[in-house]
Amino acid sequence: MTFGSGDMVRQLLAAGLVDELQLLIYPVMLGHGKRLFGNDAQASAFTLAHATSTPGGVLITRYTRNGEVRTGTFE
Repeated sequence: MTFGSGDMVRQLLAAGLVDELQLLIYPVMLGHGKRLFGNDAQASAFTLAHATSTPGGVLITRYTRNGEVRTGTFE
């Protein structure tokens, strides 16, 4: 588990070493800044394992890795 190190999280995601994500989602749009998921992150599928919200509207979520990403076509 790692807290507060976006650079480390991006490196772990790029290496495919993340099996769980705990994300706090705030109802604010900044429009710019550091990205959590860099362009070099491996495609990975995650399933929502738990979610709750605070009175202020913050979503507290936990996602677990669910294997490889399945893709398809719209045809």
